[in-house]
Amino acid sequence: MLFPTETFYALGCLATQGRAVGRVYQLKGRSVQQPLPLLAADMDQAASLACLDGDALTLATLFWPGPLSLLLPVRPGALQALPSPLVNSAGKIALRVTPHPLAALLARLAGGPLTASSANLSGKAPARYYQEVSPELTARLAAAQPAGQGGLILPRHPDEDPAGGAPSTLVEPLGGGRVRILRSGALGTAMLAEAGFCGI
Repeated sequence: MLFPTETFYALGCLATQGRAVGRVYQLKGRSVQQPLPLLAADMDQAASLACLDGDALTLATLFWPGPLSLLLPVRPGALQALPSPLVNSAGKIALRVTPHPLAALLARLAGGPLTASSANLSGKAPARYYQEVSPELTARLAAAQPAGQGGLILPRHPDEDPAGGAPSTLVEPLGGGRVRILRSGALGTAMLAEAGFCGI
């Protein structure tokens, strides 16, 4: 399905559904060597899949819900529930808790975190508005849906449109107040520094 998040429109499914995850990769034309980011409705959902302790818990407490994705170890026991393309070679997943009300509601209704890769063909620009979503992508999505089922979730109000501008910031907590910045984005490094975290 296509749905709005706090940054851009996303293409997603329940993260534990391997067949659906495979379809997301096919729809985007994305390599399965590139794990998809995940989006949770709340801290409990996030903690059901990832280890949240130490600096990771501090960052989550300070910046979630919000556009900060954390690269976190998969919780013991949760690894079997996740399709292998979502987990990197170090056994970690990219995860955030969304502040977007509609995205959070979808994750709650689905019963767990969603994949939340930007709704664009691989290598193309992300979309803030539905009109910016590639017609080719929406056609692929429509063809992949069972007859009579929709795959597009539009905001109920204009103020629920994605903010656009930049994707979520992605960092890996390293301990000792250090983070590896893997992708700069909507949450600036100055905010991390103000919170006592040093980016490398």
